[in-house]
Amino acid sequence: MKKRRGKTDIKEGDGEDDDVWWLFQRGRFSSFLCISVFALLVRVLVSMNPYSGAGDPPKYGDYEAQRHWMEITLNTPVREWYRNTTSNNLSYWGLDYPPLTAYQSYAHSLFLDFFHPDSVALFTSRGHESSLGKLLMRLTVLSSDILIFFSAAIYFVILNYSNRGGSSKEDMAWNLAMILLNPCLILIDHGHFQYNCISLGLTLGAVAAIFSKHELVACALFSLALNHKQMSLYFAPAFFGHLLGKCLRHQNPFLRVTKLGLVVIGTFLLIWWPYLYSVNSVLEVLSRLAPFERGIYEDYVANFWCTSSILIKWKRLFTTQSLKLFSFVATMVALLPSMVQQIKAPSDKGFLYAMLNSSFSFYLFSFQVHEKSILLPLLPASLLVLEEPLLFKWLTYFGLFSMFPLLCRDQLILPYIALLLLFVLIYHSPTAKLVSRHRDIPGGWKALIMAFLLLCTSIIHVIYLVLKPPNKYPYLFEAMIMLLCCSQFVVLVAYTNIKQWKLNISTGIENEKKVQ
Repeated sequence: MKKRRGKTDIKEGDGEDDDVWWLFQRGRFSSFLCISVFALLVRVLVSMNPYSGAGDPPKYGDYEAQRHWMEITLNTPVREWYRNTTSNNLSYWGLDYPPLTAYQSYAHSLFLDFFHPDSVALFTSRGHESSLGKLLMRLTVLSSDILIFFSAAIYFVILNYSNRGGSSKEDMAWNLAMILLNPCLILIDHGHFQYNCISLGLTLGAVAAIFSKHELVACALFSLALNHKQMSLYFAPAFFGHLLGKCLRHQNPFLRVTKLGLVVIGTFLLIWWPYLYSVNSVLEVLSRLAPFERGIYEDYVANFWCTSSILIKWKRLFTTQSLKLFSFVATMVALLPSMVQQIKAPSDKGFLYAMLNSSFSFYLFSFQVHEKSILLPLLPASLLVLEEPLLFKWLTYFGLFSMFPLLCRDQLILPYIALLLLFVLIYHSPTAKLVSRHRDIPGGWKALIMAFLLLCTSIIHVIYLVLKPPNKYPYLFEAMIMLLCCSQFVVLVAYTNIKQWKLNISTGIENEKKVQ
C-alpha cells in the first residue's frame, strides 16, 4: 500500500528511514546544508566581538566563569568541584550548575589544556584573556552548538515535516532557518558567552524523540538537559503532563509510567554518581543550584516581580522565605492549566504550547530569574513558527529587546542590530509560503497598536544609547524596557494558554490504539 507525502510516494511503515530518505530528495539536503553553514558563519562573526566581562577585573563576567570552571574541574578532584577549599574558592565563580555542566567543563578543559595549558592553570589563569585562549573558548561553544543543537534542530524539522505532510520544502527550510538563526540564542552563547545550546539542544532532541514516539529516549535526553542547566525545569511540567497523559491511554498505565520513571532515575543516578557517597555531598551540590540568598530577582528582568517592584518593594516588605512561597504559588497557578490540558488531551501541537506556557510561567513568576531565561520560552515558540509565525516574531523581538541593556554592557550593539535586521529579512523572505507566515497579520486597531509599540521601542533604543538617565533614577531606561517587554509577555502567555485549551480534543492521540 502506498500513501503520498507532499509530491513523493513512499512505502507505508518505513518510519525513520523515510525521514532520512526524504532529506536527500529534491534538493532538501543542499538547502539544509546551506542554512546550517550560514548559521555557523553568523555565529563565527558574532564570536569575533567582545564577551561578558572582557577586560573588566576583578571578577570579569560569564566568560571568566566558564573558563574558571574548566580550570577547577581539570585541577581538582571531582568531589571538590562544589566544595569550598583552598584550591576552589566558591566566592570566585564557584560552580552553580548541575554535574553535567561540570563534566562538560572538564571535557573542554582537556581541549584547552592540550593546546594552551596556561589558559586553565590553577590560580595563575584567573582573568586569562590571551588571543589563543579566547579562540579555543569560542571553539568549544561552536562545536557544542553544531554537535547538539544543530543536530537536534535538523532532526526535529524532518519529523515535523513527516507529521505535517502537506508542508513544502521551502516552509521546512524556513522553519530550520528560524530555529538556527534565532538572534537571542546566538548573541548570548556566541557573544555574551554561555553554553545554552547544550541544554536547549538536549531539550529539542527530547521533543523530537516524543514526536517520533520514542518516549524512553525523550526521558533520557530531557533528564540530561535538567542535569546540564537547572533552568530546563521550566519545561518539566509540559513533559510530565504530556507523557502522563499518554501513559494513561495505554492498556497498562502503571507499567508505562514505571518504565519512564526508571529511565529518569537511571539517568540521574548516572550523572550524580560521584556525589552519592554521602548525603552531605549531595546537599553541597544542591545548595549551589538554588542561590536563594541573591533575592527574588537581580538586575532588571522583564518578569512580574521585577516589574511590579516599581510599586511594591518586595525585597523590603517581605522575607526571602515569604517570597519563595509567593513565587512558588504564583508559578504553580500559572502553569497548572497548561499541564492539566496535556494530561487530559495530549498531542504534539498541544505539547509545544504547553512547553511555551510552562516556561513562560517560570520566567514571569519563579524565583531568581535572569534576562537570559527568555531563551527558554523562545525554544518552543520557534518550534511552533509554522503555526504561530506572528507570535514567534513578536516574542523574538521583545525577547531580544529585554536583553538590550545586558548586551550593551557587553559592547554587542553592532551584532545586536545586525542580527535583528537579519532575522527580519529571513522572516519576510519570499522563499516560503506567504500564507504560512502572514495569515495571522492583524489589521485595524491591532495593527496600529503594534506599530505604536514598535515606535516606542525604537525611541527607547535611541534614548538608551544617547541620553543619560536622571541621577535620581539611574535605572529609569531599564525600567522602561522592562515594563514594555513584560506587558507583551503577559499578553502572549494569555493568548497561548487560551490557544492551547482551544485545541480540539480529537487532535489528542489521533487514532491511538491501546498498547498491548
